[in-house]
Amino acid sequence: MIIDTFRRLSVFIALLLVQVLVLNHVFLFGWATILLYVYFVVMFPRNYPRWAILLWSFAMGLSVDMFANTPGMAAASLTIVGFIQPYLLELFIPREAPENLRTAAATLGLSKFTVFASMLVFVHCLLFFSIETFTSFHWQHWLLSIGGSTFLTLALLIAVELVRK
Repeated sequence: MIIDTFRRLSVFIALLLVQVLVLNHVFLFGWATILLYVYFVVMFPRNYPRWAILLWSFAMGLSVDMFANTPGMAAASLTIVGFIQPYLLELFIPREAPENLRTAAATLGLSKFTVFASMLVFVHCLLFFSIETFTSFHWQHWLLSIGGSTFLTLALLIAVELVRK
């Protein structure tokens, strides 16, 4: 348990640093950015305590918010993604799968993992950019931000997953 916590904390810090130092400064075409920190929530294994998923998700979102000056946007959207992750994961794994099944392309299969990750990334981008547009609503920019960010985040997430394999 302690080793798992340290491993998860090191992934937390690594993803946070990559997001804050590199990816927050990359805007493609002025509307799409890569939100790789969602990968932290995608990686939670089956039967991981739900309270812990929510706590880790909120902590990651709050950390990103502090460094990116997005007050509560990442925390709210990532906490909701952390809430739906265990329920969505159950749809993609067989019933006879082990209780501590690791969420990865190697265990789920690339196609199932891609669909699972794309659903979580889409929900996160939808919530994140919907919260952002409370101040000024330009629906074309909103749709481009959601679509572009979802696509770019998913592409980088799958690339990291394939390298991690």
